[in-house]
Amino acid sequence: MESHRGDSANRKMMIRISEIEIYPEFLTEYKNILKEEAGASVRLEPGVVAIFPMYQREDSTQIRILEMYSDRDAYESHLKTPHFLKYKTTTLKMVKSLKLVDMEGFDYQVIPLIFKKAKTK
Repeated sequence: MESHRGDSANRKMMIRISEIEIYPEFLTEYKNILKEEAGASVRLEPGVVAIFPMYQREDSTQIRILEMYSDRDAYESHLKTPHFLKYKTTTLKMVKSLKLVDMEGFDYQVIPLIFKKAKTK
């Protein structure tokens, strides 16, 4: 099978999509807590490339989070931060289901362009 990995510096990048279903009665509270956690992660953690929360238009209880870390160590470090631990413990009762899907990128060279374009919008 053909390998589509980018250069060696980016091959270690960890990419994950979190698929989360929230109980409807907690949706507003959950979104506020997640927004705070995602912002803190990107601002405070050098190894967090992106944590981008979103929800399905047809069902706002279906949350998806695109997570990008510089490497596995950055992810492991993220799990120990006060803002992540606060998020995890305060939202535990709000989460109906959670599925973590590890992904592998095959065009790492486009990442700087994506973020450059996002910055100008």
